[in-house]
Amino acid sequence: MTIDMVSGISAEMFRTVMYVAGPPLLVGLITGLLVGFFQTITQIQEFTLTFVPKMLAVFACLFIMMPWMSEKMLSFMTRLITEIPNYIK
Repeated sequence: MTIDMVSGISAEMFRTVMYVAGPPLLVGLITGLLVGFFQTITQIQEFTLTFVPKMLAVFACLFIMMPWMSEKMLSFMTRLITEIPNYIK
């Protein structure tokens, strides 16, 4: 296993992690900004108000995108496992 192989695998791994983790994080960020903006406008300073909408939005995003996310992870793992003989050489 060469350094190029390791860097290629790690780059593909980081890319897959960003594809899978990016949408829920982005949804949580946007929801947090909207709730924070709403709290600023109405001057409601309730700390639990920020957690519940973000949690619901992230769960909804995960529920909607789970088939795509699992396909991305499965394709990465399939490529990784099928290439094991080439890595051993």
